Amino acid sequence: MLDAKRLQSFSLLKSLSDHGLTQVAKRFITRSLGSGEVLFNRGDSDPNIYFLLDGTISLRSDDNSPAILIRADSDAAQMPLSRLKPRRYTAVAGSAAKVAVIDEDLLDRLLAADHTAAYEVTVIEGDDPEWMFHIFSNPAFKKVPEDNLMALLSQLQTQDIKAGQTVIRQGDHGDYYYLIRRGRAQVLRSFRGETPAQVAELGPGDGFGEEALLSNDPRNASVIMTEDGVLMRLSITDFNSLLRASLVPRVSPIEVPDMVRAGAGTIDVRTSGEYDEDGLSGSLNLPLCNLRPLAATLPNDRQYITVCQTGRRSSAAAFLLNQRGFDVYALRGNLASLSALKPNR
Repeated sequence: MLDAKRLQSFSLLKSLSDHGLTQVAKRFITRSLGSGEVLFNRGDSDPNIYFLLDGTISLRSDDNSPAILIRADSDAAQMPLSRLKPRRYTAVAGSAAKVAVIDEDLLDRLLAADHTAAYEVTVIEGDDPEWMFHIFSNPAFKKVPEDNLMALLSQLQTQDIKAGQTVIRQGDHGDYYYLIRRGRAQVLRSFRGETPAQVAELGPGDGFGEEALLSNDPRNASVIMTEDGVLMRLSITDFNSLLRASLVPRVSPIEVPDMVRAGAGTIDVRTSGEYDEDGLSGSLNLPLCNLRPLAATLPNDRQYITVCQTGRRSSAAAFLLNQRGFDVYALRGNLASLSALKPNR
């Protein structure tokens, strides 16, 4: 981890609290450059922001104007390197150099978390600013508008819970969405009345309980705490108004063929039996009931469209995958509406 005090020398980070600086330092990575190595090119629109830690960086334009040499110990190095995008300069190491790198959108959200923690932590009952950083850095909430995120924090209810306690029970009606603030839990599912088996493990920052809220079906698994902990829960009303639209973006059937031609993948989240009967050609079959463990096998370098028979399971799947940082849309409507795409058989 980068030295937090070193980061405090950068102008953009001077306003951070000591705790905020420590949390931000955890998210930075460092990159070493050899003399003459290019860090980024003029015209690039990459998502990162760079700070010079050691050595020198030469910023070069294409109009034959003199290069700008940035030294690590200079006032100019307190600012990010060519922050405006598309990049106005090509950045080349003038000597062996080291830079600190972070996603700019993530940094902005972490700054917002630190600047709002002073008054928001009182709303969520307790002096726990690290919880704020879990929320703001979680990929699940990257797509949530900041106003909605602030409203969400004010509506979350704290629930102290003991190891061995059942939070939700398979077959029950769903009325809350949960986030783990502290502690760990196991997800258990019973198939056809058999002894429940563990299908996932959850820890701080993980959410659960969304499937029943999105599909209006009974809970499809039980969640039992394996450690004492603290949960934050959100009512179904607040879930629908603050999270659902942001984390379940939808596409119409007429948009799907163009998205597929552009490289998007389709994920059929029905059971394997349903998929074998009339699944779309070229689609992946990742049943919703197994999606949590299977999500780790899914490449994260393309868009996806989730589909099912009615639209309910595909909504839950899109929410779950977007929680994990994927770029996923749920089909608006049912599978039969995709007449432009051929079934497997």
